[in-house]
Amino acid sequence: MYRAYYPMYFDPTYLLVIVGVLLCMLASARVRTTYAKYERVRNHSGMTGRDAAERILRGAGIFDVRIERVSGHLTDHYDPRNKVLRLSDSTYSSASVAAVGVAAHECGHAIQHAVGYAPLNIRSALVPVVNFGSTIAWPLIVLGLFISGNSSSLLIQIGILAFSLSVLFQIVTLPVEFNASGRAIRILGESGMLYPDEISGTKRVLGAAALTYVASAASAILQLIRIILITGGRGNGENDR
Repeated sequence: MYRAYYPMYFDPTYLLVIVGVLLCMLASARVRTTYAKYERVRNHSGMTGRDAAERILRGAGIFDVRIERVSGHLTDHYDPRNKVLRLSDSTYSSASVAAVGVAAHECGHAIQHAVGYAPLNIRSALVPVVNFGSTIAWPLIVLGLFISGNSSSLLIQIGILAFSLSVLFQIVTLPVEFNASGRAIRILGESGMLYPDEISGTKRVLGAAALTYVASAASAILQLIRIILITGGRGNGENDR
């Protein structure tokens, strides 16, 4: 039986949302402070983020990926559809240990794309489906809660399934990001582009960035659990009494 909402009723499932938000806030704060620390540490060669990206791509035999500058702070990303590696203002022309690490990480994604790394392909294929699913998930769930009969259960089930795709996307993102960071660290070390002590700083920067993805995945899972709890048995085909 579904519990009705009352003005003075506190929904304990909000605690799941709060935990998820706190995890994301802590992870975000960690990456900001860690990046700020190593953004002030210049690498021994004076190599900029763009220089590092170009050297890594060429070393990997990748010549069809453009390197562009994009506005913003830590807005770096690799666009597999257009084969463009975009580096933010804080990375492109900076010779810091942090900038080189971030640039190398994005190159890791370009290398994944070039070698057909399966998790990246899966994530890319999920993007349009996830975008559609995230748009319809909550409207279907809310509508299902306000109507009765078999249609209610069906709408809730479809809504939960649609939201689950977003959770799946977050989970698939984890190996993609960890692998890209692993490639970056290995390349920077083996090529001698950074000294061992600089590699240590880069690991901290990329490790902090990885925590944001872990936090996002955990938050999405907690949100899914909350949805299942607030819909009660209705998503399992039980009707209101």
